[in-house]
Amino acid sequence: MQIEDSIFDEIRNNTFQKEINITGVVRSYDGVVVTCDGFPAPVGALCKITDDSGNQSFAELIGFGKGINKLVPYTGSSNVIAGARVELISHGASAKIDDRCLGRAFDSLLQPLDQNPHTTFIDPISLDGEKINALDRRPISEPFDTGVRAINGLLCIGRGQRVGIVAGSGVGKSVLLQMITRHSHSDVIVVGLIGERSREIGDFIRKTLTSEMISRLCIIAEPAGSSPLRRIRAANLCTAISEYFRKKGKNTLLIMDSLTRVAHARREIGLALGENASVRGYPPSAIAMIPELIERAGQGSSTEGSTTGIYTVLADSDDLNDPVVDSSRAILDGHIVLSRMQSELGIYPAIDISSSISRVLSDITSVEQQNNIREFRKYYSIYQENKDLLLLGGYKQGSDLEMDKAITLYDQMSKYIVQAPDEKCNIEDSIKVLSGVFNG
Repeated sequence: MQIEDSIFDEIRNNTFQKEINITGVVRSYDGVVVTCDGFPAPVGALCKITDDSGNQSFAELIGFGKGINKLVPYTGSSNVIAGARVELISHGASAKIDDRCLGRAFDSLLQPLDQNPHTTFIDPISLDGEKINALDRRPISEPFDTGVRAINGLLCIGRGQRVGIVAGSGVGKSVLLQMITRHSHSDVIVVGLIGERSREIGDFIRKTLTSEMISRLCIIAEPAGSSPLRRIRAANLCTAISEYFRKKGKNTLLIMDSLTRVAHARREIGLALGENASVRGYPPSAIAMIPELIERAGQGSSTEGSTTGIYTVLADSDDLNDPVVDSSRAILDGHIVLSRMQSELGIYPAIDISSSISRVLSDITSVEQQNNIREFRKYYSIYQENKDLLLLGGYKQGSDLEMDKAITLYDQMSKYIVQAPDEKCNIEDSIKVLSGVFNG
């Protein structure tokens, strides 16, 4: 089924009422950006490009100036030619959605990826979201059960918190996301797979969109080969869907994999528009997009639900000072760092406890649990810092009491972190097992 045969049905049926037919003519196309005659339209407007043979493609306006408009087609293989007619279709970035999206997998244009029939939704949503006054947001006061023992017991995510999973490539991000998707407790789960491998997207959909999950899971996916505009639209769409259900009073979980790929897509658009690259090749607009997306998640008002946001952040070359990692870490309410060294030792999930943090931990945990967490982090760090010395046989038992205790506890601490993908551990059991590490 062609894109225009479904997502743009409303366009064909002339449901958009315009007093004036606003058009322009294509002047140039460099494979990314189409330029045409300038006409009054805001950034984000939807346009239709039609050549003399009647071939159509759809594009979004990304900028204008000096008498020309700049657009990016939704498909990279668009047959755009000089002189083709450009027509304004819609002034805003919007879509339609309803409860029937649950149990389904779509692309950024709401085309089904699960081989089920196309669905015409009825409730309009804005892809740009609606801002919530900071004072209207409810405080984070209860824990969010991820089903992952190390997170529940040692990092403690709160319902409505925004957390980043920071890691290099190949250290288990996707497996950890699948565990959280299957084991967590949420009314609705919205997953955005953006810029990932097609094989990985297929595996994720097949493993998570099961009969148990079909009533509460919606997946939006755009693979790495799709146009940058579609990848950005996918990020905005999955965020907008989570906002839609939050507004209906649902406690939602938004998982976005990955925030870095969204920044890469925005970098492509920014550089095509002529922005100057500032930090490591990223133009300002790419970095500015990160807080705009993250701030849309979180707690709703007193009459709404919550959106717990989990974003993966790819650390290029395992560099935790990468601009995207640094910007994300500054705005998120916590971050979980995955360690390549842990994964090479076969410790999965490969969570680096010493480098990970939750900024709301003290608000949602008991004093006893906080004491156990401090003890765990302390002795786990002592062991890791002196690991080379132990391997070389340079430490004599009894030289340091704290080191001796760290050596005694290390096997139990490692077993606490390790968890099979199909194993589920709720918050109560996570806290109980953590207490048993120190109290026998």
